[in-house]
Amino acid sequence: MEQTVEQKLKALYELQNIHTKIDKIRQVRGELPMEVADLEDDVLGLETRISKIKTDLDDLEDSIVTRKNTIKDAQAAIKRYDTQLKEVKNNREYDALTKEIEIQGLDIQVSEKKIKEHGFEITSKTEIFEAAQAELEGRKKDLEVKRAELGVITAETEKEEQDLQKKADKAEPQIEERLLVAYKRLRKNAVNGLAVVTIDRDSCSGCFNQIPPQRQLDIRQRKKIIVCEHCGRILVDEALTQEVAEA
Repeated sequence: MEQTVEQKLKALYELQNIHTKIDKIRQVRGELPMEVADLEDDVLGLETRISKIKTDLDDLEDSIVTRKNTIKDAQAAIKRYDTQLKEVKNNREYDALTKEIEIQGLDIQVSEKKIKEHGFEITSKTEIFEAAQAELEGRKKDLEVKRAELGVITAETEKEEQDLQKKADKAEPQIEERLLVAYKRLRKNAVNGLAVVTIDRDSCSGCFNQIPPQRQLDIRQRKKIIVCEHCGRILVDEALTQEVAEA
């Protein structure tokens, strides 16, 4: 059965009332959900960073062990070549062994230099690692506090919000699709979420711009859907809001 304009306006105003109550509940939670999400991202980011630094430190330690083994092998080779030098029979063999001893000596120098560099890197990265761990502990404590706050508020308001959402879901199909789309668009664009507003002191209670007397009369007659010329919100008269409240 086709709804009258008055019925459409009442249905819209009822839905607005439900959504306004939901908005107020969410305002009580405030920025907490976003703060919790941001802290969770911070914790995850720090854990990833710490894991990477730990891997780098392990790689540096492994590299130092490898370099130390290289030095041991080179020293053993030099010792072996020194023994062989005592048994050489010609200059060619002597030059070859001397060259090998020189190469092993260079390998030792390079490895010692790398071990020193890796030591500096380990010291630097360890400081960063410890600072990141301390920061992670702080973020985890902050997250624990914020989660607890959010948990308390959510527990207090969750059932009420769920009940209101069920009412909204039930009310939406009672509204003409074209009007519902317009209503949702208005709510999305409005800072306070108000798509349906009343006249207050001859002005739109959404944007506070004055409404001409003739337009106020048209609104009170409820013969057509009238929107504010300035903000586009749907306007209803004060008497209609009383009727909805008393229904």
